[in-house]
Amino acid sequence: MQLYVAPIEDPAVGRYSCEFMALLLHLHPTHPQPRLVRRIADVLRAGGVVAYPTDSSYALGCRMGDAHAAGRIRALRGVDERHHLTLVCRDLAHVGRFARMDNAQFHVVRRGTPGPFTFLLRATPDVPRRVQHPRRSTIGVRVPDHPVVRALLAELDQPIVSSTLILPGADDALNDAPTIAARIGDRIDAIVDAGACAAAPTTVIDLAATPPVVVRAGRGDPAALGIDIQPGSRIG
Repeated sequence: MQLYVAPIEDPAVGRYSCEFMALLLHLHPTHPQPRLVRRIADVLRAGGVVAYPTDSSYALGCRMGDAHAAGRIRALRGVDERHHLTLVCRDLAHVGRFARMDNAQFHVVRRGTPGPFTFLLRATPDVPRRVQHPRRSTIGVRVPDHPVVRALLAELDQPIVSSTLILPGADDALNDAPTIAARIGDRIDAIVDAGACAAAPTTVIDLAATPPVVVRAGRGDPAALGIDIQPGSRIG
């Protein structure tokens, strides 16, 4: 069910033809309109699931404390609780509130922040258990380099629980608003249209492993992190 109803006279807000399709918001890719950023934040605060662009690919996101919305994201992705969700954070200080880091891990994360890296780290007590990995008590964290995401995180003042928008059976993420609307517009609450993304997922680095492991190769170059990282297989 649609959670947020926008006034129809707003030219930057629209819907697709079906009554229950997601709200569509057109944001400027480098100077997002504050009133529209507030609309997206309202959808998240109301328990909605949003498709939004990042510096790598589109992602699905919800409010951190909303277990039901996180379950909807997992259902859309076709994954279970062993699949790592990611806390998309405002900055490195925000990461430090939700992920445990020793000095070595901190320096690696700092080199890759902001940017197209996701880091798996031990979660702090501020992270709800239902979004942590059930066995490892880990969580993904990242800071995207994207103006729309930065504006949204500043408005929310909390992380967005996220997962790359890759549908079951697909190898690549969905990358533009019309395609997202056609595929899952009746199963989410809002779509942020700020143009197409880079169409490459983040590189996922497991820093909770010794030595660190590349869980997923993506847009970020592990060599830029300045450490010897071993190739590995996907965890969860």
